Amino acid sequence: MTDSTAQIAGTARIAKVALVGDHSPNVVSHTRIPLLLDALAARDRLVLDAYWIPSADAEAEDAVRGFDAVWVVPGSPYRSEAGVLAAIRTAREEGIPFLGTCGGFQHALLEFARNACGLAHAAHAENDPGAEDPLLEPLACSLEGHEDTVLLEPGSLAREVIGLESTVERYSCRYGLSRHFDTLVAHGLRFSGRDAAGQVRMAELPGHPFFLASLFQPELYGDGSRPHPMLRGLARAAVGHATRRTAARSV
Repeated sequence: MTDSTAQIAGTARIAKVALVGDHSPNVVSHTRIPLLLDALAARDRLVLDAYWIPSADAEAEDAVRGFDAVWVVPGSPYRSEAGVLAAIRTAREEGIPFLGTCGGFQHALLEFARNACGLAHAAHAENDPGAEDPLLEPLACSLEGHEDTVLLEPGSLAREVIGLESTVERYSCRYGLSRHFDTLVAHGLRFSGRDAAGQVRMAELPGHPFFLASLFQPELYGDGSRPHPMLRGLARAAVGHATRRTAARSV
């Protein structure tokens, strides 16, 4: 928690969030996160007490238990694929609000494919170029440094959170979903955002308190002084989770 955020915390709603990923000053999204957390506190009175969890540390069984939200941040390839997948699985199965952005989106799909769909050999080609079942493969056209329109599905969490039928977002990625679309949907995942050509750009899990993932990076929205609606949505879900935990302890 930064000094400016701490000054607000006395009268704001506070939640504890795990930032899962390998922090680097060379990743623009990582340098934006403290600014975005300060903006959430100042603008919305939503204070996220954030802790970085390196991907290798996330391999521990209880690494993200006790948190009110899990945010798997950009920066793949992660040092530990297993750690990132373990954190996502905990958030998914235990109803902890979850946001996955860029690499977090890719690994959310990979975790769901393996553990919810039984696709044991599903792989990320960035981590395993010779995999027999590459769920995520290089995009036909790299999105590194690009902006593009995302069309949001009616009635989806993505549409509700962003509040628009479509949005223009910034990317920094080269990999996307390449197969098993129908299997993922049959097991409960919803593809709630696509580009104009119909390629998947967002996914969510209906029935979960808050489970949202995007191939684009909402951290790159604007100049960092205003949080993207997805980050505001995560913060509200995290505060709600914290409130429920507090109420349960007092019973």
